[in-house]
Order: sequence, then C-alpha cells, then structure tokens
Amino acid sequence: HNCEDLPSRHFNRLKIYGTRKYSVASTNFRKISSYIPNGNNTKKNVHQTRQTKSDHEGHHSFFSTTALSSHSSYSSSSLPIVDLRSDTLTKPTRAMLDCVFTAKTGDDVFGEDPTVLELEHRAANLFGKEAGLYVPTGTMANLVAILSHCHGRASEIIIGTQSHICLWEGGNVANLGGIHTRQVQERHDGTLCTDDIQNAFRSDNDDHFAKTELICLENTHNMMGGIALPHTYIDKIGKLAKDTLVHHDHHDATGTTSNSNSNSQKTRVHVDGARIFNASIALNTPLDRLCQGADSVSLCLSKGLGAPLGSVLVGDRELIRLAKRARKRCGGGMRQAGVVASMGLYALDHHVDRLRDDHGRAKRVAGELVANGFDQPQGGNVDTNIVYFGLPDHSLVKTEEFCGRLQEEYGVKVGG
Repeated sequence: HNCEDLPSRHFNRLKIYGTRKYSVASTNFRKISSYIPNGNNTKKNVHQTRQTKSDHEGHHSFFSTTALSSHSSYSSSSLPIVDLRSDTLTKPTRAMLDCVFTAKTGDDVFGEDPTVLELEHRAANLFGKEAGLYVPTGTMANLVAILSHCHGRASEIIIGTQSHICLWEGGNVANLGGIHTRQVQERHDGTLCTDDIQNAFRSDNDDHFAKTELICLENTHNMMGGIALPHTYIDKIGKLAKDTLVHHDHHDATGTTSNSNSNSQKTRVHVDGARIFNASIALNTPLDRLCQGADSVSLCLSKGLGAPLGSVLVGDRELIRLAKRARKRCGGGMRQAGVVASMGLYALDHHVDRLRDDHGRAKRVAGELVANGFDQPQGGNVDTNIVYFGLPDHSLVKTEEFCGRLQEEYGVKVGG
C-alpha cells in the first residue's frame, strides 16, 4: 500500500546517520519487513529506518529506509522500498491533509492567522513558556532564537562540536548574524562538561573577547546517537548560566558603575529540540519539566511527527518579539500559514505517542545488528530513534559497496 491508501496510519521511519566508522539509524517509522545480509549470509528481518548525516571528517553518509510503496518494484525485483535516510521523510496522512480544508486562516505576518496562533499557544503551554513563534524550518527556529538572544553585536555562543547548529546549518549564525561560535567537545553521553563551559565563557570586560551570551544544547543529540539529555542536566546548565556565568556590572574610567546592559547580564540557555518529543518519550518526562532549565526551545513538527513542514520556537514574550523581527529578516514571514499549521496541530494531537513505537523498533534493529557482529557504539542500547553502526571487522565489503548492494539487491536505501 502507499500513503494514500492508508489515511489513518502514520508513516514514520528510521534514519541512519553515518560516519566512516559508524553509521547511525534513527527510527520513526511504520513497520516494514526487508532483508539484509549478515556475515553468515543469513537473512534478518529489519524494520523501516532512515539515516542522514556524516562523519567527523566531513564524509557524508546516508542510511535510510522509509516506506514509499510496498508494491514498488526496485531494480529487477518487486521488493518494497525501505528508506532509512531520515525521519524527515515522513509524509502527511490522509487525516492530516484533511485538516487543511477546514483550517481557519488569516495573515500571519500581521499576527492574524487563528490556526497559527493556536499552534503557537499550544506549543508554549506544552513547554511551560510564555509564547511561541511558528517558522518554516528547524534551522530557522534555531537561527532566530540565537539572533534574539544575541541581539547586540560582538556576541558569542557556546555550542558542541558535533551539534546540528555547528555542523549542519550552514554557519548561519556567523554569516547572517555576525555571531561567533565557541565550540566545546561533547562527552560520550552528548553532554557538555560544565568545566569546559566555564573555561569557554568570556565576559565583556576584555576588549579582546566576544561576549558569551548563550549556551546551546541539543536534545536528543543527533550525532551522538540520538541520546536523550535528562532534565537534571538541563537544570544544571541553566543554573550554571544564571548563577555563575554572569556578566557583572563594569566601571567606566571614573569608577562609576554602569547598568546600561542590566537586561543581558545573565547567560541564557537554548535547546535545539528538533527531536525533543523523542527525548520526552524516552525519559518519561513531561516537556515543561524537561525544558524548565532552558530559556528557549525549538521544536520540529516535520520529522517523526509527520507534518510536511514547520517548527515552533518557544520562550518568554520579549524573546519571541525579537524572534518575530528576526524571522522577517530571514524571509520567514508567511501569510495564510494556517493551512500548514493545521497539520502541525494534528501531529501534536495524534502522532506524539507513536514515537514510543519507533524507539522500540530502533532498539530491535540495534540489538539485531550487535547480535550479527556489527559495531554499534552504544552496544545496542539506543535511547530513541537513531542507531549508529559500523560494518563487522570481517566484512568483505567497504561501506560504499555495502550501501550500494543494499539498495540494488534488497531495496533498502542507506548511505555511508
């Protein structure tokens, strides 16, 4: 069947991010059977999965399997196509598409689209924040958040070296925002060491330095294998930012204390929450508690949740006011955006709980890979819908050949 034949079913998929050594699979998918050869030439049942990115040396790998059509012919056979490249390959269900026909619309640039306003309000309430802003993409959500936190010039942010903001968003904060990035190496669990953050922090009391305004975290952490960061860690970073990483009032040449920047004295925390719903499900922690220690969160609706596009940034009202201005500068102002926002609302109502199934399938895939001699850095114990893996030491094929044969002989799209 293809998507149109199953209006009530949500198509998710597993995505596999690859490095030269490891290839990662991230699962948001409807169950699909396929066969993949192991070292003994036996066949193992694999569920739909997808993959996207690359290794630390810039080599792009894309393992991916998304259900396109179970009747599609692939190569010379009639195998179902399993696409594991990315959980962004989800497609709207029929019921989601039906929302478009009844969506109330207005001009969102004027703040008059009722469906967009409802989505923004719903998202803000889910995360316990004051307001929300609907934008076309997750990259734009992160960008306008950073532009708003770093509203002045000569600003700097602290980010992980393997974070999506660092690797996969075109260096936009530098080339569009004039913002410097101070990069810190993540630990194996996807966290940034507090000592490293403190060492990277720079105040504005030295003319040589850019001023640290923001710490960016990623939850779940894509390149670290879809690891979910717990609320205790986000709370700790939030407390560190507010209590320790403080820009104290400085004195002018006459010794007079200046308070002109009193509104920007504390360092803030932004969470790139492209897969924050996956983290919430995996940790069994409500979104508002999970992100209580963060000042802003970006959330994506077009990955495992299945909407065709759209992300929401949530934070306090002043941040969202500035973000709305930044959105306009980035060309992100939309008019009758309620037609797509309605599908985002549907995703929040109907697709969040399905992520738990995706995680279960990812764990099964990871376990099967380990059992058949593949190298899996987490030993098969993955948190969410991403699974990195490498070929067995005794493999007779290289990564590129392995990916090609999966596609040609088994109808499984991956990258490596």
